[in-house]
Amino acid sequence: MTPAVKALEKAGVAFSLASYEHDPRTPAYGEEAAAALGLSPDEVFKTLLARLDDGRLVVAIVPVAGHLDLKALARAAGARKAVMAEAEAAERATGYVLGGISPLGQKKRLATFLDARAEGFEAIHVSGGRRGLEIRLAPRDLMQLTGARLAALARP
Repeated sequence: MTPAVKALEKAGVAFSLASYEHDPRTPAYGEEAAAALGLSPDEVFKTLLARLDDGRLVVAIVPVAGHLDLKALARAAGARKAVMAEAEAAERATGYVLGGISPLGQKKRLATFLDARAEGFEAIHVSGGRRGLEIRLAPRDLMQLTGARLAALARP
């Protein structure tokens, strides 16, 4: 049981879990999850951390079919610039390892931004807090539990 699953159970929101055998040679965790579970890469979202020019870490949740637009994230967060966070900083802030970072149940509550494309789905998939575990839940529930704000963050 991961902190992400515990957070969902505590909140009493509807969700389901899907697991798959993670291949440690796979460099793209989100794409691996979509392929292994037979899902569209548009409905599987990856959780990324970025550092703003003022030093704050923020969370961006974007479809695995796209790439995070760091300029768009910076604008949404009220900053001038954003860069991808260092792996160690991301793991330390969230309590998860890369490839298994969930937007739910993180050690520190960080400002969170969800790509606006999520609104087009009844449910999306996000990491369950370990490699090989995905959570399916409604975008509105994810937003409520993380305090996420919608923003156009992904580019093809």
